Formats: sequence, C-alpha cells, structure tokens
Amino acid sequence: MMKKLLIASLVAVLAACQTTNPDVIQRGDAQRLSQVQDATLLSVRPVTVDGSQSGAGAVTGGVVGAVAGGSVGGRREGLVVGVLGAVAGAALGNAVERSATKEDAVELLLQMRNGERRAIVQAKGAEVWQPGEPVILVTTGGRTRVMRAPATTGAPQSNYQQPQYQQPQYRQQ
Repeated sequence: MMKKLLIASLVAVLAACQTTNPDVIQRGDAQRLSQVQDATLLSVRPVTVDGSQSGAGAVTGGVVGAVAGGSVGGRREGLVVGVLGAVAGAALGNAVERSATKEDAVELLLQMRNGERRAIVQAKGAEVWQPGEPVILVTTGGRTRVMRAPATTGAPQSNYQQPQYQQPQYRQQ
C-alpha cells in the first residue's frame, strides 16, 4: 500500500513539472505564425524562477503522511499521529514541489529598433549571451522568447522573378 502511494505521489509531482526552456517549443505552437522583432542585447543577468505550488505536492505529501502516521500504534494514537503525519507530509510535499520546480533563468534587457527598451526573463537554455549582439524576439500565442539573430550577409537574395503582365488581346467584331 505504501509503495503504491509513493509511486502515485512521484507521478503527481512529475506531472506538475513543465518546461519553460526556450529551446523547447510547445506542441500547440508548432505550425503557427509568429511575430518576429529585431533587437540588440544590452545586458544579461542570472535569476532564479521560484518553484510552483500547484498543491499536488501538498496533497500527495498529506496523504502519504496520514497513511504512514495512521499505521503507528493503536487506534487512538494512530489517529493523532495520522493527523500530525498529514500536516507534516503536506508541508514537506509542498516544499519538495517548490524545490523541484525551481528553475535557473536569465533576465535579458533589450533595445528595440524603435528605441524602446524591454526586459524578458526566460529559462536558461544552451545560448551564451553577449551584450551588444543582435537578437530576435519571437512571439507566439502571447509567449515571447529571445533567440540569437541569424547571421545575414547584406540584403536577402531571391531567385524569384515577378511575372510580366500582358495586356489581354480582344478580337474585334
């Protein structure tokens, strides 16, 4: 019984975890048109995003603590220890969830081409940021991520040729 509760609690805590890594795209954002803006990176600052408290850790910890405490001693002692176990388990479960969902991130200060300045916090990805480098902001579905701007070598080249318009010729009758 205890083993099943432990497995259920681990599943609940892991299900509450969701990535915010800028290198991972959400399934719903695939094949959607995104808005892209050019900017220059002004500064980078490491920050920590506080862990979530969805309640899954507290509920799971409370159940495990109540079951573990309830199995101690006789009927009366088991009830008291079960209640104390539930409270302690809930507090511990909440702390575990919060710690497990804490994330290293970076705060990026950007200078937009129109002169406006913006700041964004995003999860720390594989990028190594350098102030002064060109970046792009990609916004999809209300979520924005910053990426290094692709290297360009002047004006974009295209092999596309505009079709020539020809005046239709009408027969005269």
